[in-house]
Amino acid sequence: MRIRMLVQMPPGALRNGQPWPAEGETEDIPTGEAQHLVASGVAENAETAPRRTKSKREAA
Repeated sequence: MRIRMLVQMPPGALRNGQPWPAEGETEDIPTGEAQHLVASGVAENAETAPRRTKSKREAA
């Protein structure tokens, strides 16, 4: 399942020995793990969710 990260993981945080994708980046990960991340609000399903953009307030 392809997910898009909604948060930036802490520096040094690893997933299976590799750094997590940065906020806004997408990655294919196993469905069970992806569903957990989506349910917890850490990521969204990149295959069905529209691409999010930061508002001018968030970008500042």
